[in-house]
Amino acid sequence: MNKPILGAPDGEAWDTGAGSLGEVDRYTAVGKSPERVDALKLALGKGTYADDVALEGMLHLKLLWSPHAHARIVSIDTREAEKEPGVRCILHHGNVARIPYTTAGQGHPEPSPYDTFIFDKKVRFVGDRVACVAADSPEAAARAVAKLRVVYEVLPAVLDPQQALLPGAPVIHDEPEATGLPGFDKARNIAAAMDVDHGDVEAAFARAELVLERAYSVPYQAHCALEPHSAVTWLDEDDRLVVRVATQVPFHSRRILARILEVPVQRIRVVKPRIGGGFGGKQEILLEDLPALVTLRTRRPARLVLTRAEEIVSSRLRHPQLLRWKSGVMKDGRLVAQELEVLANTGAYGAHALTVQTCTAGKTLPLYRAEAYRFRMKTVYTNLPVAGAFRGYGGPQGFVALESHMDELAGMLGMDPIEFRRRNVVGPGDENALAQALGEGKEGPPQRFRSCAMQECIDRGMAAIDWARRPTLPRTGTVRRGMGMSCLMHGSGIPGVDMGSARVKLNEDGSFNLHVGATDIGTGSDTILSQIAAETLAVPVGKIVIYSSDTDHTPFDTGAYASSTTYITGVSVKKACEGARRQLEDAAAEMWRHRGDACDRAALFVKDGAVCRPDGERLSYADICLSTFYTHDQHQIMDHGSHMSFECPPPFAAHFAEVEVDTETGGVKVLKYVAATDCGVAIHPKSCEGQTEGGCVQAMGYALSEDLTFDAAGRTLTDGFRHYKQFSSLDLPEFQTILVPSFEPSGPYGAKSVSEIPADGPGPTLLNAIADAIGIRIRELPITPEKVRRAWLAKQAEEARS
Repeated sequence: MNKPILGAPDGEAWDTGAGSLGEVDRYTAVGKSPERVDALKLALGKGTYADDVALEGMLHLKLLWSPHAHARIVSIDTREAEKEPGVRCILHHGNVARIPYTTAGQGHPEPSPYDTFIFDKKVRFVGDRVACVAADSPEAAARAVAKLRVVYEVLPAVLDPQQALLPGAPVIHDEPEATGLPGFDKARNIAAAMDVDHGDVEAAFARAELVLERAYSVPYQAHCALEPHSAVTWLDEDDRLVVRVATQVPFHSRRILARILEVPVQRIRVVKPRIGGGFGGKQEILLEDLPALVTLRTRRPARLVLTRAEEIVSSRLRHPQLLRWKSGVMKDGRLVAQELEVLANTGAYGAHALTVQTCTAGKTLPLYRAEAYRFRMKTVYTNLPVAGAFRGYGGPQGFVALESHMDELAGMLGMDPIEFRRRNVVGPGDENALAQALGEGKEGPPQRFRSCAMQECIDRGMAAIDWARRPTLPRTGTVRRGMGMSCLMHGSGIPGVDMGSARVKLNEDGSFNLHVGATDIGTGSDTILSQIAAETLAVPVGKIVIYSSDTDHTPFDTGAYASSTTYITGVSVKKACEGARRQLEDAAAEMWRHRGDACDRAALFVKDGAVCRPDGERLSYADICLSTFYTHDQHQIMDHGSHMSFECPPPFAAHFAEVEVDTETGGVKVLKYVAATDCGVAIHPKSCEGQTEGGCVQAMGYALSEDLTFDAAGRTLTDGFRHYKQFSSLDLPEFQTILVPSFEPSGPYGAKSVSEIPADGPGPTLLNAIADAIGIRIRELPITPEKVRRAWLAKQAEEARS
């Protein structure tokens, strides 16, 4: 009997039916790469997005954004704006209910401060909401916005997280309603804080033969999804509010909207259409409240779509962090103590302020064995744009520090960086030392690594990059080369929190309708969940008709975040389909009994869309359905499944890069990048490759070129793609993805996550490769040519002095 995993409904254990990698060759749908279920309609332009609807009488919304980093609103004069032809509604703090909430799309109760209002009497960053105009056309709404007259009392602003902590710093959230979890201290501008010790930290550092302490810095990053935030709302024929929104979290959106709009949940339907990228930025209830409120007040459809500049400035960003990493190590290379201190900038509001930073520690510190660990964290309010969820969710920041630090330690010990990591990295059977301390706003369940192919990831990555060439790379002259690597791990869902559900029913032609609350945001999860259903029911993927993400018509799911969909909802789908399969076998046995040809029910099995007997007799699913619908033992064959897991199996990876550095210009060119990843059994290998390549390219921009800059007044200077430089196809290196198989017994058909771990690697990998090329350790992102050139000149000056 396989070890059961926890998290089944009513507390019973659920057996995964887990086996080993040897079973994978027998899979018929899993482990293959069929055409995506939405491929044709998207290619033909038929896959509609949130804004691809035009409703009769629709109003268009435009917002007035704060021009000040910190100010009180003394008055808003709407009289001239109201005279603009076509204006139907103007919203501001004076005519909207004042209900504190968080925009974070997290499970209830959300582990984020309630520090936000639909509109407030105070603005806290340049780009904060001031007022909203709804009009018959976008042009009329924009003209009316320009006619709003606002008197501000400008307040002192604080733009630096270290200064925000100083005595006498401006208090950003002085409203009495703002509340948070333990550690929240609005009087000191602290949105979240945590102190964790595991083991005797002081004794471990005292015993260490070498102690190294270094500081690292990582910046904001904009999501830059092709589709901006958008929402369209209307009242249906039953006078219920329908919200069509680009979101990763439709059920969280419905719950939070009901609260702040003071409308019962039963009166709201949230629909997630196709999504043009989310990356965490759409894990927020960011804008749908405004068109919803306009629709409720005017009884007309309403539309709000952010511009690109609004998207960069006024949506959400990756948290900037200052990290201090301290390690104690023995001369033989054994780590004995690790300490991480993080000071994070959440900007003006605290959505995800706690949990992003706990993931910074939770994904990094336990990767290497030690006797003791310490984590200190503060997330601080500033008068800058708001940070939130972003692919990797704290991991990319933490791994910049950890994996740079591991290279520095190896260098001080005179060890090869890979050998040093091999000596300390976790493996199968090891415990996650900090899992309980770093739960989702509460104590988490204990974790043990049951699947881990890290050593093979290292082996295969070394071979692909030809690591043996590293000592021979040219490191003299103007243009120099180097190689770097990093080891990574992430997670699969939030243990004890994330839950997904699925429902499946049989049709007369032997096809199945699969309804899931899970949210496909371009990741291909509709296809992957269809494959899991097809594998369980022994039918082709084309026999699965999937419908997802509609709070009226699909069962509950927490949403697309925390790398949870395949691991959590995939098991829900498997459970539902196993129930339907049992019903099919029961119905077939009854049909044979009714015909006078009784059989051994326990010997029945499913294959190729039919229930089969060992003697070769078979009944197709279509025949069974026609019988159960119309002739004998009439009933609908259908079932549902829900799943929540107390386990969170990490994917593991080893990333490698070869770079070329021009010491005269400071330019860095990535020549080759290799990502070897253990994501368990890859349900859809091509999708896994696409996730890996896309995540790495996104993080290469974070590492090398994406630089969100502000002036002294807190205004964003890089609010468009002309000046905010992402990696493009012209920048891409030779790229090799290697999927290293393992079998995760708690996952569906051996799978675990893959979507976020690629974003963890490029930052530290490229920093280490640059250090190898020019002998200079840069400890901050982005690694712009200016920084490289300045570091090179400083090194030359130091060498000249010596």
